[in-house]
Amino acid sequence: MGVSAETAGALSYLHSEAAIAIIHRDVKSTNILLDENFTAKVSDFGASRLMPSDKAQLSTLVQGTFGYLDPEYLHSSQLTEKSDVYSFGIVLAELITGKKAISFDKPEKERTLSLVFVSAVKEDRCLEIIDKRILNEGNVEHITEVALLASRCLKVRGEDRPSMKEVALELEGLLRETEQYPWIHQDPGNFEESEYLLRGSHVDYPDTGPISTTGYTMKNQLICFSVEDAR
Repeated sequence: MGVSAETAGALSYLHSEAAIAIIHRDVKSTNILLDENFTAKVSDFGASRLMPSDKAQLSTLVQGTFGYLDPEYLHSSQLTEKSDVYSFGIVLAELITGKKAISFDKPEKERTLSLVFVSAVKEDRCLEIIDKRILNEGNVEHITEVALLASRCLKVRGEDRPSMKEVALELEGLLRETEQYPWIHQDPGNFEESEYLLRGSHVDYPDTGPISTTGYTMKNQLICFSVEDAR
């Protein structure tokens, strides 16, 4: 839960606390790196866009990663902050199910995690798809709340999704309630389905050029990027 809360906080910072709002536009598991202390760091701002304060959406060419793309953005080419929220919802679903966003080796109806996950939550079957390795008698309620939050992030219409700030606050609240990091206090070997999040004992950021003095560095080094990376 610590990884998800830190990532949500970083994205919330981009959307509502940075001097100029920034939409990451390619939120996915492989762009969330973990250091030796399991501190989450959001990386790769090559697709990010600046959001002018006088606009709520931007008309752009669709860009992102299949399986994480906001369906509303995909069909309308209208990019909003809620597009990152949808992508983060997929990441949350991956974390608590241990499944990949897209699994081509599965039957067609089971290939897309978003459809499988939303359907399970809607039919009150979310515990059936939760990774059993993270479930115990003391955290079922909290894991279920995270699943419900992820399903809200995956609403088809952007206006029905929570803001990234709301997501971050909710996850931080759940984290405080658990008083521990149940998903990262386990042996790293238990993260077979999510090991692509790990990048050794240090974080290697993509080579996007030097960090400018106008960039932002979030507390705990959750985020480090150059404004020049956002177009």
